Amino acid sequence: MLQFEFRPLYRRRAPRFNVQAEIYDMGVGSQLRYTPSRPNLVRFALKRHSLALVSAVAVLISLVTSVLTGCAAVPAGTETVRVMTYNIHHGEGMDGKVDLERVALVIIEAEADLVALQEVDVGTSRTGGVDQAVRLGELTGMHSAFAKFMDYEGGEYGLAMLSKMPIEEITRIPLPPGKREPRAALAVRTTLSGHVSPIVFVSLHFDWLRDDAERFAQAQSLIEQLGDEDLPIILAGDFNDTPDSRTMQLMFVSFKNADKPEDDRFTFSSTEPRREIDFVVYRPGDAFAGSAWVVDEPMASDHRPVVADLVYDADWPR
Repeated sequence: MLQFEFRPLYRRRAPRFNVQAEIYDMGVGSQLRYTPSRPNLVRFALKRHSLALVSAVAVLISLVTSVLTGCAAVPAGTETVRVMTYNIHHGEGMDGKVDLERVALVIIEAEADLVALQEVDVGTSRTGGVDQAVRLGELTGMHSAFAKFMDYEGGEYGLAMLSKMPIEEITRIPLPPGKREPRAALAVRTTLSGHVSPIVFVSLHFDWLRDDAERFAQAQSLIEQLGDEDLPIILAGDFNDTPDSRTMQLMFVSFKNADKPEDDRFTFSSTEPRREIDFVVYRPGDAFAGSAWVVDEPMASDHRPVVADLVYDADWPR
């Protein structure tokens, strides 16, 4: 038994997670998988969804805005990383159709650098045997990673992650199980452009039952297991609890919340949003600064995605 469930891709430094778990092979049947990006499929996706024009217009607007504001939106010595979290409901939309291309379009339009995905199927019968993590990576042109919760309908069910930057290290962090489903978090290390030191990005999905005992235990365990990590950490996911809950209050002690607008912060359900249960949080507070917003997407999933622009201090740690 090793102290760190770890599979290096381009190892740069010794792992610091305080995780009691075994190393898993990343081949077929493993609990961890990593797939590099395939840019040729991105061009296909952009063409299919007519996003080339949308992207060009967005770039033009950005350039004009930068000129008008004196290009002072981001201070020198900093870099903005765009983070997204999206519970995709195994690709099934509110119309009952499984449509990964629709999900991919939402991700592409958000222009996120890092995406945390929850409720992802790999090879299950209910979603046609598709490896959803790999397929979304192909459609968006991003690197993909997957961590399994459990076997399900002939395949696997769990968490995934997409990254525009190469994924250097990948970790499945086991969490206390829920009453109905096992739980884990998916952590990767990646380096933002222009930086030498990597950051840690974590996708998570806590227990959903009304009784918060398992959910609170999962939060406690995750905080403890990440306790020895000295790199900046961004957590993003479906926490299945509201800001005033004891679970989120515990998270906010260790992590700073990327606040959403007060008048538009609800993430569930997508058609009748009444609860804020999806968040982007980070630590340390002096490494990042930023805010989040909710994407008004009512059809692609039962959750609304959350996007955050985090300004990363290139000089951290000072």
